[in-house]
Amino acid sequence: MSMAEYEREFVRLSKYAQECVYTEAIICKRFEYGLNEDIILLVGILELKEFVVLVDRACKAEEMNKKKRKTMIEAPDARKRPMSKSFQTQSKRSKETNPRTTTSVGYSHRDRGNTHSGSRVQATSMASVGNAKGSEGRAPARTYAIRARKEASSPDVITGTFSLHDISVIALTDPGSTHSYVCMKLVSSMNMIVESTEFVIKVSNSLGKHVLVDKVCRNFPLTIRGHCFPANLMLLPFDEFDLILGMDWLTAHNVLVNCGSKFIELRCVNRDIIRVESGKSDSFPVVISSMVAEKYMRNGYESYLAFVLNTQESEVKIESVPVVCKYPDVFPNKLPGLPPVREVEFGIKLVPGTTPILVVPYRMTPLELKELKVQVQELIDKGVTRPSYSPWGAPVLFVKKKDGLMRLCIDYRQLNKVTVKNKYPLPRIDDLFDQLKGATMFSKIDLRSGYYQLRVKEQDVPKTAFWTRCQQSFKKLKALLTEASVLVQPKSGKEFVIYSDASLNGLGCVLMQEGKVVAYASR
Repeated sequence: MSMAEYEREFVRLSKYAQECVYTEAIICKRFEYGLNEDIILLVGILELKEFVVLVDRACKAEEMNKKKRKTMIEAPDARKRPMSKSFQTQSKRSKETNPRTTTSVGYSHRDRGNTHSGSRVQATSMASVGNAKGSEGRAPARTYAIRARKEASSPDVITGTFSLHDISVIALTDPGSTHSYVCMKLVSSMNMIVESTEFVIKVSNSLGKHVLVDKVCRNFPLTIRGHCFPANLMLLPFDEFDLILGMDWLTAHNVLVNCGSKFIELRCVNRDIIRVESGKSDSFPVVISSMVAEKYMRNGYESYLAFVLNTQESEVKIESVPVVCKYPDVFPNKLPGLPPVREVEFGIKLVPGTTPILVVPYRMTPLELKELKVQVQELIDKGVTRPSYSPWGAPVLFVKKKDGLMRLCIDYRQLNKVTVKNKYPLPRIDDLFDQLKGATMFSKIDLRSGYYQLRVKEQDVPKTAFWTRCQQSFKKLKALLTEASVLVQPKSGKEFVIYSDASLNGLGCVLMQEGKVVAYASR
């Protein structure tokens, strides 16, 4: 498939997976995954983020490869050196003895069996190009034998699992490599700090293609079983492993490599020896994506949902939270009074033209009247409630709780009908559950005293007035006394005293001033 055909097919299939290619950077990464290895070596190091530019560079790389192959095919036969008869005989005997032997850098592969047709180049080499200051070229450097992803777990390599910033990574141990490397995709996903190297390294394969490497991640902590082994990791575009640990890392930490048993031994600072065996990844979690899991479920695989709970952990108490113990005034068991004056206060905005609303109090039993007197006095002592002469008035009632206590509630339904509603949407309870998932400690507004925690504007305080049936009786009694015939002309500025007498037959009261009867009423 040519590059133009691949681009058309990629764009066509991308329309059916918009959730996988929602940004142009991801589109470029997905496009690079499907390119041939020789093209990836040329365009992968550029880290292009624009799809049009990436396609253009890939097309140019394809043309360069075609010209390279054409030149190699049309090369004159004069370049081939003639072999002597003795050498030809020796070569023929060698082929008969080892018919299927190939050699790579530091490894020998014999009788590999079925080899993946799309496997990558078996060996690469590296050489220093020199820096911009004109320093002399260094000795040639080598790196590991790149193989296909399907063969990454082959028994002829030594791999191990390390932890890099609490993320498990698979590392290849390659004594034939002079440097250590890290996958470029891993660097971009973890936002690792990248520095420029003092010299540029040229990575080339057997086809003559090369990539210039000049980025390095210095002193990155590779952790295994609680011990840290820093490494200088150079950026290289490969997919088979996360890391390649070369001779620089093996020498720095005095690592013993056992090629026969496929394990390495690391010597810690406290002289403990850690053995990392190839193929064993006990600390590496076996995780699949949700898309793969859904695919397995559609194909009929059994699925289980497990809920794991640690029963040995003790229940977390509010007293064990350090912040709560440090600021007891912020987390009191009971509210001491009104909250302080804030920059933003809550107001009660009414519909224009609304007149004060006064609702007749509800009837209460003697037990409820006694409890009402106690609770109202507590609110007055805290400063939450004060005597009011407001024309507004809402009735109160008691709601019995499960523990037998009675909660005082104020019926503001008539006030809510004339209140201008807020424009912002209130969250649903399902949305709150999603946000609080996994939390054990909550900071909330207590519904029992919710109104007391939010200070209302002073001009809106009269709208929150409430009154009881005792107040209604007193107001009626006051009206009767003021409307009755006056027996003595009262003196202004003097106090009045009301004497009342209630019986089963009626109610009588006398309004007196300085021992003289001013007015009386009876019912």
